[in-house]
Amino acid sequence: MKLAGLTGGIATGKSTVAQMFRESGARIIDADIIARDVVNQNTPAYKEIVNIFGAEILCPDGQIDREKLGAIVFGDEKKLGILNRITHPRVLEQMQRQIAINKKEGALLTLCDIPLLFESGAQNWLKPVILVYAGPGTQIKRLMERDRCSRERAMARISSQMSIEEKKKLADIIIDNSGTIEATRAQVEIVWKKLT
Repeated sequence: MKLAGLTGGIATGKSTVAQMFRESGARIIDADIIARDVVNQNTPAYKEIVNIFGAEILCPDGQIDREKLGAIVFGDEKKLGILNRITHPRVLEQMQRQIAINKKEGALLTLCDIPLLFESGAQNWLKPVILVYAGPGTQIKRLMERDRCSRERAMARISSQMSIEEKKKLADIIIDNSGTIEATRAQVEIVWKKLT
């Protein structure tokens, strides 16, 4: 089984590309879904997070309110570091478990879909890294349309992440998702053939 990383920037179309790979036969391990699962109510991570950040981050049903927690850690490196130390090892453990299952089941290609792949250092164990690329102008336009937000808000969200141009320098394979859906699909097919 071939193992690779899949990443992008906000509004570059990573989910679209992941779906194209899934349709080709790849197994996708979504780090965001796992990250949500590891903090579900009554998990060890949930208890740690509530203990550190307080009950005010909870929804009425007792689950963690991701927006409230995000507002606390966004822009505060120390608090974000604390949250990451709680969640990252657990996310990695679940990903490794899923990779082992996929290998046992004879999957041809498993892609670990990790939005903050470079920021988390996952490129050290995931090779090759596939980057879904769209230029900053395209990112801003898509984000404004998708989230119905102002240009300033879109730019602030984009600038809170590692720049797409920086990620481009670090990636092994680049899928340019600035053009048509057909052009992107053609690139996905080339990468699929190359890796399988």
